[in-house]
Amino acid sequence: MRLADWLALIEQRHPQGMVLGLERVRAVAERLALPRPARQVVAVAGTNGKGSCARLLEVLALAAGRRVGCYTSPHLLRYNERVRLGGRPVDDETLCAAFDRVEAARGDVLLTYFEVGTLAALHLFAAADLDLAVLEVGMGGRLDAVNLVDADLAVITPIAIDHARWLGPTREAIALEKAGIARAGRPVVVADPDPPATLAPHLDSLGARPLWWGRDFEGVSDGEGFHLRLADGRRWQGLPAPRLPPTSVAAAVQGAALLDALPGDGELAAAVGRTALAGRYQRLTWAGRTVVLDVAHNPAAAAHLAARLAGEGRPVHAVAAIMADKDVAGFCAALAGTVSRWFAGDLPGVARALPAERFAAQVAAAGGACTVHGTVAEAFAAGLTATPPGGTLAVCGSFLTVGAVMAHLGLGDGF
Repeated sequence: MRLADWLALIEQRHPQGMVLGLERVRAVAERLALPRPARQVVAVAGTNGKGSCARLLEVLALAAGRRVGCYTSPHLLRYNERVRLGGRPVDDETLCAAFDRVEAARGDVLLTYFEVGTLAALHLFAAADLDLAVLEVGMGGRLDAVNLVDADLAVITPIAIDHARWLGPTREAIALEKAGIARAGRPVVVADPDPPATLAPHLDSLGARPLWWGRDFEGVSDGEGFHLRLADGRRWQGLPAPRLPPTSVAAAVQGAALLDALPGDGELAAAVGRTALAGRYQRLTWAGRTVVLDVAHNPAAAAHLAARLAGEGRPVHAVAAIMADKDVAGFCAALAGTVSRWFAGDLPGVARALPAERFAAQVAAAGGACTVHGTVAEAFAAGLTATPPGGTLAVCGSFLTVGAVMAHLGLGDGF
C-alpha cells in the first residue's frame, strides 16, 4: 500500500482516537521482538516546547558526530516529518515497510494511530545502528507509547494545562503523568521555571536524579546575547539569540552534555542561533505583511505568543482554528489584548475541530471581533487582505491550522 493508504487505515481502525495505556502496545512490541532503539535514548515530555527541545538535541548530537534518530509528533505537512534519521525524514517506502511489519505482528490487538507510528519508528531506529534516539512523548508520559522504552535521560519542558480530559485538570496532576518517563538512578532535566509542587517529591519517590532550571542549569538572554550555564559549571556567554524557546534550548544543551554529545563551541553557537522548527514562531514576510506561524493551542502557549507578538508591527490580526477539547476561552483571553481582529476558519473532515462559528462566539465573549470563513485558507486570504502593509497576521490554534496555511502558501516542512 502507499503511505496515504496506510495512514488512512490506521487512523480509522481504532474506535477511539486517543487511548492511554501500555498493555496493548507492549504486547505487540514483544511480538516484534523490538531491541533497544539506540545505544542511548532520550525521552522528552512536557506541555510546551518539547518538539523544539527534541529538535535541538537532534541537531547538537548530529553536529557532535553521532548517528541520531528522532521521533516527534504531530506533523505539519507530511507524516514523514515524525520519523527522522540523520536529521532527515524517512521516505514513504521505508515507512510503509515498517507499518507492514507492525501490521503482521499486531494480530487482533487494536492499536491507535499514534501507537502504530511509535512501534514503526522504534523498529526503524533499532535497524539503523543508532548512537542516540530522541523520542518525543505524544501526550502525558507515564502511559504514552513512547514510555515503552527505558530512557537513559528524561527531559520535562514547561508544564501547562492541556489534554485535561486525559491527564487531569491541574498542573500538579499533569506533572505526575509527565514524570512517568523518569527512571530510578537516571537524570531528569526539568526545564520548567515554575515546576508544579508535586513534581519534586514524585521524582524523588521514583529515585530519579533531577536537574532543575534556575538551580542547576539556565539559559537567559540580554542585550549582549544568550547566556548558558550547565550543572557541571560550564558557561557560554554571548551566544546568538536562539530561534527556539530559551527553556527548550537550555534543556537540550544540558541534556546533550549529560550524554557527552555536545559539539565544539563554534558548532554549539551555530546550532543555538540557527536551529528553528517550522510552525514555532515561524516569521515570514508575505505581500508586505509580517506573517507569524505558531502552533500555540493552549492558554500558556497563547500567552507566550502574545508576548512575542507585542514586538511586531501593528495592527496584529490572527487566523485561527482550534480543537474543541482545548480551553478555547483561555486561549482567546490570553491573546485578547494583542489581537485586534480574528479570522476563524473551519477544518473540514477534522472531527475534533471546533466549528468556526463557535470559535467566533468565544472571541466575542472575550471582547474581540471575528469573521467566519469556510476554510482556514479562506480565513488566511481574508486576514491578509484586511491587514495593512506593515501589520502582522498570526496563524495559530493547532498544528492542522498552521499546516493548512503552509500548504496554501506552498511552504516546505523545514527539514
